[in-house]
Amino acid sequence: MYQRFALDAVRTSLSDTRVVLIVGPRQSGKSTLVTSLAGSTRTYLTLDDPATLSSAQSDPKGFIRGLSTATIDEIQRAPELLLAIKESVDADQRPGRFLLTGSANIMSLPTIADSLAGRMEVITLLPLSRSEIIGKKPTFIELAFDGRTAPAKSPIVGDELVDIVLSGGYPEVLSRSAPARRNKWCLDYIDAIIKRDVRDVAEVSRLGDMPRLMRMFAHHTAQITNYAEIGKSLTMDRKTVQRYLDIFSALYLTRSIEPWHNNQISRLSKSPKLHFLDSGLLASLRGATADTIRADRTSFGPLLETFVFGELLKQVGWLTERGILIHHFRTTTNKPDEVDFVLEDNKRRIVGVEVKASATASASDFNGIRKLSEATQSRFSAGIVLYDGDKVLPFGDKMFAVPVSNLWN
Repeated sequence: MYQRFALDAVRTSLSDTRVVLIVGPRQSGKSTLVTSLAGSTRTYLTLDDPATLSSAQSDPKGFIRGLSTATIDEIQRAPELLLAIKESVDADQRPGRFLLTGSANIMSLPTIADSLAGRMEVITLLPLSRSEIIGKKPTFIELAFDGRTAPAKSPIVGDELVDIVLSGGYPEVLSRSAPARRNKWCLDYIDAIIKRDVRDVAEVSRLGDMPRLMRMFAHHTAQITNYAEIGKSLTMDRKTVQRYLDIFSALYLTRSIEPWHNNQISRLSKSPKLHFLDSGLLASLRGATADTIRADRTSFGPLLETFVFGELLKQVGWLTERGILIHHFRTTTNKPDEVDFVLEDNKRRIVGVEVKASATASASDFNGIRKLSEATQSRFSAGIVLYDGDKVLPFGDKMFAVPVSNLWN
């Protein structure tokens, strides 16, 4: 069983908050985590059980009445329970009353009459990070905001890095050694989510189009989102495409990264950038394998960038006290400068992270980061180019080329 770094945050929240909600994609380990916290006095209920779900939907108040402390799995399947939970925890305000899990962003569901604002803390649990897999908390982000980076220790490069990126972080995938078996699990998983969970989030009239649309999104990952272009081959207008992307985001399959803005630079992109949350799922949707990457190394770039995004997102989630936001940076000039990820903390300090799939790094790889440094001046903490190399190389003040594996090593 893997050590989940969100566990301490969940325990802390249960000690002082009436309702704790753990959200994230299906099969990311939420049920395993909450089961490990279940005491002898905490009732466990899962809404994936048809009889339990029917009871919750037919009489929400009666379902909640009499529960002292309870764990309720997959709360998005009966969002009407939330109002009953609110009434219950208002009457009995002990901390830790309800521990909920959800495989959809329930705050985006139109059927919710009332949120639990002020009564509930939300903790995100994404698929396993490399740090959790090896059982050691990373320091990459903290060091970057201090303008430093760790030396390269046993760097992981080449085919070994490709295998890590293709595997992603779902525990069930990592338990399978054969790449073909991993790929089958990912494709079956996507199919099950579309058939089972999409209707929990929204009414969808063209459910049969969603597998093709998901593959279209997969081939536009790590790019500026162009809804009209994506929808053209499916005869969908841009609003429909955007709505469907919102559904996939609510199910924790994709995420849109908003652009970073600064008044000192007028010509900046205002469009979001699309990413999947797991590089293993993305690889399966794109048909990427170790062989196809060896035949065409350029195909590895979007996968590696998505993998890095997932690692950064998980680490940011463990550093809640820093309030770190992730954006992207891109100018709209003829030859645009860009930075894949801009991290900004609650002290307004800036770290730029660029991702390169090559085994070498050059000064030109820092063009976008230098533009970012000029715009942020004293707020700029560090600029890092993550690459498929084995050395930490300086490229100017507070700028480094760093092996990708430094994210977790």
